[in-house]
Amino acid sequence: MSGRLDAGRLYQALDAQREARALSWRQLAGEAGVSASLVSRMGNGHRPDLDGFIALVQWLGMPAETFMVWPDGAREGRPRPSLEAQLAPLLRAEEELTESDQQHVLDVVGITLRHIRAKNKGG
Repeated sequence: MSGRLDAGRLYQALDAQREARALSWRQLAGEAGVSASLVSRMGNGHRPDLDGFIALVQWLGMPAETFMVWPDGAREGRPRPSLEAQLAPLLRAEEELTESDQQHVLDVVGITLRHIRAKNKGG
């Protein structure tokens, strides 16, 4: 695979989830099963090792591909996942939402995107 890790994007996602859950970086590291020094190094622009990356992505409940940067042409022939497909794992990771709630959010997003696309085609 010729992709590269966007460590900054991963760190931003971790920070957003950390803030949403009112956790310290040390608490995040403990929950994710990585060292506090790993997340500290990431805050200084370093990339995690493979095991650390996997643990953090699993903690986020997001697909690893979310944090990949593809060199020009490397994704040719591969369709980009729809926004709904990208949101589904995020919603599944949200413990406060039932399956019905998750589907409702996806339905609302789908309806909204169809409206925007139709408006853009007509405008």
